Amino acid sequence: MPSLKRPDKGSAIDLPPRRATLAAETDVLVVGGGPAGLGAAVGAAQAGARVILAERYGFLGGNATAALVMPLMSFHTQRHVPEKRGVTTLLPTDHGPGEAVVAGVLAKLLERLVRAGGAIPPSLATGYVVPFDPEMFKLVALDLLDEAGVQFLFHAFASGTIGKNGVVEGVVFETKSGPLVIRARTVIDCTGDGDISVQAGAPSETGRADGLVQPMTLMFRMTEFQQAAFENYVKDNPKQWRGVHGLWDLVQKATQAGELKLPREDILFFATPHQREVSVNSTRVTRVLGTDVWDLSYAESQSRRQMRQISEFLKRYVPGFEKAYVMQSGVNIGVRETRRILGDYQLSAEDVLSARKFDDAIARGAYPVDIHNPKGAGTVLKRLPPGEAYDIPLRCLLPQRTDRLIVAGRCISGTHEAHSSYRVMPIVMATGHAGGVCAALAAREGKSPRKIPAGQVQRELKRQGASLRKDLFV
Repeated sequence: MPSLKRPDKGSAIDLPPRRATLAAETDVLVVGGGPAGLGAAVGAAQAGARVILAERYGFLGGNATAALVMPLMSFHTQRHVPEKRGVTTLLPTDHGPGEAVVAGVLAKLLERLVRAGGAIPPSLATGYVVPFDPEMFKLVALDLLDEAGVQFLFHAFASGTIGKNGVVEGVVFETKSGPLVIRARTVIDCTGDGDISVQAGAPSETGRADGLVQPMTLMFRMTEFQQAAFENYVKDNPKQWRGVHGLWDLVQKATQAGELKLPREDILFFATPHQREVSVNSTRVTRVLGTDVWDLSYAESQSRRQMRQISEFLKRYVPGFEKAYVMQSGVNIGVRETRRILGDYQLSAEDVLSARKFDDAIARGAYPVDIHNPKGAGTVLKRLPPGEAYDIPLRCLLPQRTDRLIVAGRCISGTHEAHSSYRVMPIVMATGHAGGVCAALAAREGKSPRKIPAGQVQRELKRQGASLRKDLFV
């Protein structure tokens, strides 16, 4: 069944003016309940602000839950370890745990997830990623908001802002109860796509120089996976297993037979906290944009057809998957990259790969530059120096041409290459945490976020357990 065709650019109709209900007024409004929004809401509340979080779905977690982006990627410093087969793995420094460069709200979340049996803590065995259960993630996220005293509104899609000349005074939401407005002293854009910032007049960039963005991926979970049988296969057939990303001769065989037609070159999956289950990250839809509803409709259909191919390939070709089946796919396709809001500073690939330090640092990252080919097969991976981490300055969270607005998450100010590192969920949550603290301080003092000294934000982040360089506090 074909999706709806894109209309002609000249096709338009005028809509009548309308009124909205003023639903609430608050110190800090967080738009988006994904990892960045969770960090922002909890951070702002712990700094003493009245906080409302608005989310378009009926649950929290964003890509972690709606798109099943499992697991949380490593947030530790790394070193290079060449294996005998020429595969470079990511391991912590000094043969032990690398330094965790993200803490704060993330640490609270992980402690509760692990305690509830909903996550496996990072270790050498997990590759320093964190396998988690998405349903438990939803519950723990609710608990975090409740404990922090954050109010929330679900099923609320942000469609506009109120205010003049770039000064954001509130946000308009589309709901089953009609259009609602929430006013706030400070608004934090945690939409992932920078929707609020763009609506407020902030400039943005999309993709690389040619406008292409990293591809989208529909994640899915398979159950009745027999891990022992699969591990025996890998052990007995080392020549068919080429590296940590699972590029097998079997993939090439199925492709040549016409049974597997994928724009991605490998089959990648991750463990989950559950036995007989695996998370699959192998669909890839290219040349589409996550801020375009026509592209999104196409991507959703294509990725689900790819999912069917992959699951059938695994069942037919790969030992351990004979009785496995897809138990869940993402509510929506996972989007890696759309807009990047231009802030007072734009983080670059050089900043990331040289582990640059900033005086106004409010978050850190150690994840590699990780670019999935916007045109098809292939992935670029560039790592930081061993044991190093880079800083993200507060200026990256302050959208140009706006006021009373902060941006956090994957759409902060950075280049296409730098974005490929800071887009992962632990770093996203760290920028959210910092944005929440800055917003709370600005609301309390009645100032623009730009007028809040970075040192003041840093001290409050430190009080809340965030991970920042020690020399910032000497």
